[in-house]
Amino acid sequence: MLIVCEATMKFLPFVLSVISTTTVLNTTPAKAQNYPWCAQYSDGSGGAMNCGFATFQQCLADVSGVGGFCTQNSTYRHPRNRVPLGFDGAILIE
Repeated sequence: MLIVCEATMKFLPFVLSVISTTTVLNTTPAKAQNYPWCAQYSDGSGGAMNCGFATFQQCLADVSGVGGFCTQNSTYRHPRNRVPLGFDGAILIE
């Protein structure tokens, strides 16, 4: 019985290292979000930006009540290279 446990304890680190290496090598790189609308928050401390909105209405709902504005994402590229439809510009919500 002691021999089985000793063999298992020697084999376990090997198995864990193989699993860890396989996991690390098989991961796909993260991709940046590609959405057409950005919210620029105005909280008095410089604000933050979130470019994670598919529609202008989603962006407006997010800044509503907290202050900020919505604008088109200048780095957005539609999968078929079309310009997104919707409001063209920015509206300040306070």
